[in-house]
Amino acid sequence: MSDTIYIKSKSEIEIMRQAAKIAAGARSVGRQAVRDGLTTRQIDKAVHEFIVKSGAKPSCLGYAGFPAATCVSVNEEVIHGIPGRRVVHNGDIVSIDLCATYRGFIGDCAGTYPCGEVSDEAKALIEATRQAFFEGIRFAKVGYRISDIGAAVQEYVEGKGYSVVRDFVGHGIGRDMHEAPEVPNYRTERRRPDPRLVKGMTICVEPMVCAGGWQIEILKDGWTVVSKDRSLAAHYENTILITDGEPEILTMADDI
Repeated sequence: MSDTIYIKSKSEIEIMRQAAKIAAGARSVGRQAVRDGLTTRQIDKAVHEFIVKSGAKPSCLGYAGFPAATCVSVNEEVIHGIPGRRVVHNGDIVSIDLCATYRGFIGDCAGTYPCGEVSDEAKALIEATRQAFFEGIRFAKVGYRISDIGAAVQEYVEGKGYSVVRDFVGHGIGRDMHEAPEVPNYRTERRRPDPRLVKGMTICVEPMVCAGGWQIEILKDGWTVVSKDRSLAAHYENTILITDGEPEILTMADDI
């Protein structure tokens, strides 16, 4: 990933709004597909079809060899779950992470959703992960630093008794899925690159939260990231635009 931070023009931002709207709609389709008895591959199929019908391309498909349009991660799987034969059952929680490319620009979002009735523990984890995003973007304003976002996420998550994953972070986004700067979900050392936010930046803030410890493990498939202690995990992400005032959440449409 280049260290260059790309500030988007007005015309580029308009295209990104469209890409993000498609991504948000695809997330909604994925959320609605989470039900007892469906496989993760069937969830991916619904998302893939929606993105293509919307005139966009599924950015994840083929990215570094990833074999699907959607990352579908269940229970202790944090991110990057490969859709396949796994059947989702009532009581599971399912994380859906996807990107859509439209006219050369990308929208990226994720969310964790319950399948049927889930435990109170699972409900609380999902809600805390989603709220951590909103705590973080209180600082997604001109003049603040990237580290201010991560510090706010970490403080909120740990205050709820959970932990934030350190090995994967948020990122800039635009023509490429992963652009500078990195956007950690935790307080970072000041000697690490820590740019100030400026108008026209587009970034993805994405808390990845574990009910237990923050350490992770990557399974033999080379993609699926699980909590090392196999505790439940949740993920929430939106693409946002830095403006003169409050951040604009580009992928907010159809979220619950």
